[in-house]
Formats: sequence, C-alpha cells, structure tokens
Amino acid sequence: EARLPDRVRHRALSVFEMLATAEGRLHRRPPQQVHFHEVGGVDAIIDVIGTCVALEVLGIDEVWCSPIANGIGMIRCAHGVLPNPAPAVIELLKDAPTYSLDMNVELTTPTGAALMAAMATGLGPMPAMTIASTGFGAGTVEIEHRPNLTQVVIGTRAAEIERGQPIILLETNVDDVTGEHLATAVASLLDAGAADAWVTPIVMKKGRPAYTVSALCDPALGAQVRQCMLDSTGSFGIRGQLLERWPEPRDLDRVDVAGLPVRIKVGAGRAKVEHDDAVRVARRSGLPLHEVVSLAEAAWRGTGNVTPIEAGTSAGDSGVDPEPEPAPDDAG
Repeated sequence: EARLPDRVRHRALSVFEMLATAEGRLHRRPPQQVHFHEVGGVDAIIDVIGTCVALEVLGIDEVWCSPIANGIGMIRCAHGVLPNPAPAVIELLKDAPTYSLDMNVELTTPTGAALMAAMATGLGPMPAMTIASTGFGAGTVEIEHRPNLTQVVIGTRAAEIERGQPIILLETNVDDVTGEHLATAVASLLDAGAADAWVTPIVMKKGRPAYTVSALCDPALGAQVRQCMLDSTGSFGIRGQLLERWPEPRDLDRVDVAGLPVRIKVGAGRAKVEHDDAVRVARRSGLPLHEVVSLAEAAWRGTGNVTPIEAGTSAGDSGVDPEPEPAPDDAG
C-alpha cells in the first residue's frame, strides 16, 4: 500500500519475484506458494525497497555489479545448518560470475543475490563511464584481513565507439634492399590484394638506416599478402596486428578528357580524380597533368558528362583504358 514511484515498485517486486522463483525451484513449489523466512522479515523488506528507493533518488538507470564473492563452510538459518553459500544464493547466481574466498562468512545473502540478479544490467568489469561520484557502505561484522565494505560508483555511460571493419596491418623492417626493390614490393603488395601499402624510413639497430614496409589487408587475404611481403622484400619474418578501420562511403564516376576516360572518386563533400587515369591521359594527349586534373574536375562539376561506374565493375568494363592499371586508391 506504500505510495512508491512506479519504477521503485517495479524494481522491488521484481526482486521478490526473483526470490520466490528461486525458493520455489528449491522447494519444488510454485512461486505463489513459497513462504519467505529471513527474506520475509522487516529488515529484508527494508533492504530491498530501500535499495530501490536509493536508486530512484540518485537517478540510476542501469545497475552493474562486479563478480560476486562467496565464503565457504556452513551457515545457520531458518532451515537449520546449510552450506555456505546458501542454496538460494547459488540458484540466484547460477548465470553470474562468482568467486570464492577462504573464509567462513556469509559474504553474499539471498537478499543481496536477488537484488543483483533482478536489477543488474551486467555483471563483470566496470563499464566505460565518466565517474561522477563514489561512496562506501560499511557492515558491522569484522572480517579478518578484508574490509567489510560495499563500494558504489555513479557515472554517465561513455559513448561506445562504433566497431569498424577488421583489417590486418603487416610490417617488416629491411636494411638490405634498394629503392627499386622497395617500389616493386609496394606494387606487388597492392597486386596481392593489400588495401594500401607504404614504406617508412627508420633507423635500426647499430645505427643502420632502413625501411619499414607496411601493408593493410582484409583478414581473408592475410596469408597471401604476408607471403608476398616475404617474397618481395627477402625478409626473415613478418609481424602483424589486427586493427579496425572506418572507411567513408564513396562512389566511382567517369568523365571524358580529350576523348579519354578519367575516373572520379566521389565521397561526402569531395571529388578526387584518379591519379593513374590523369597520368595516362596526360601522356597520350600531351596536356600537362595539372590541366588534365582541372578539366576532369570541371567536367564532373559542370557539364554533367558523368558516367557512374557500378561497384565491382572492372576498368575494361567501364570504358577506361584496358591496359593493366592499379585499382583506385583505398587508403585504410
């Protein structure tokens, strides 16, 4: 009959329903026929409803709990002497992460177990959050070598980072190859399926000038790109790590410059001429490279002489010069 807020009432009833269901399974009775013993006392009722009221006053929307500790030995209750933890605690926490401490103390009661089983959104490590405040509640029982405390941390959930596409970064350090070999290695890695490949100057042990050859590739192509890196650099080993990437969506259009096709990579708020196409047109038409790029961009913006290239269409199918050429840049 208490005039409790709806969420307080709902939370409190869910805790007692959880207790009744657990006791019913243990006593092989329907929950409606369960008689509460200790958890039916006034102190247990205050524990449950007081906790729910506190959560409401503090404005808590989600409850998370660390792994739950239990003691060992035996405990005395209304049913007599029972193993510690009590059967009701085991029933309530059967899907929760728990651990045991070597002490003959009831570290988790049925009431506490029911509170967490009914209200915890998750049990385990603390979720990503911005901490606003914290506090401690101390019990009266003295426990040797362990503080009898419950810690409460209140905060705002941190925004979760959207998961990206998995991608492998493969790398090797080399100090005994020429610039020509490095250029060929990068081209070979791209031909082997790498989304991007590059070379970084470094200084290795004993002060040797050297290079790091790096490649990004889909995990499904990891083995063949790794083998290509070994073959093209002569390295004795490759290191790698699994990363994530968030590529922006893009389309591929085509314009004509001097009667020759040029691909345009179109993204959000930006259009970029495919450099290899511009070089090819400049070589065949005699126009300066910068002028080819300008004419292609102007054609894409103004004349409407644009042909969309469907995803997965090869260069030859799209009308671009069919001689071998690298795929559009796809830096990861």
